[in-house]
Amino acid sequence: MSFPDYLFLFAGMGLVTYLPRWLPLFFLARRDLPKWLVEWLSLIPVAILCSLLAPILFTDQASRSLEIGKPEFLVAIPTLLFAVKTKSLGGTVLIGMGLYWISGFLLS
Repeated sequence: MSFPDYLFLFAGMGLVTYLPRWLPLFFLARRDLPKWLVEWLSLIPVAILCSLLAPILFTDQASRSLEIGKPEFLVAIPTLLFAVKTKSLGGTVLIGMGLYWISGFLLS
């Protein structure tokens, strides 16, 4: 590929990446959305986080089978309880990291 082909390719990739982000902002920024839609959209970050965490917590990565007794899952339970009780992001991260570090000594 020549240099102009690379430039055209990078410009096209940038445009394809930028347009899906810009278009909704452009058309919806000054409109009042229905309350049900705003509530529904607020659930998307939680759904994405759950879809990222569930395979790590509940499955064996090699065989993709369900495994409940993983150290990650056992550490996630008290960490979740701490997060719900305190609502502290920094404390939750520290507790989670500390418990995971301790579980490495106790469970291996």
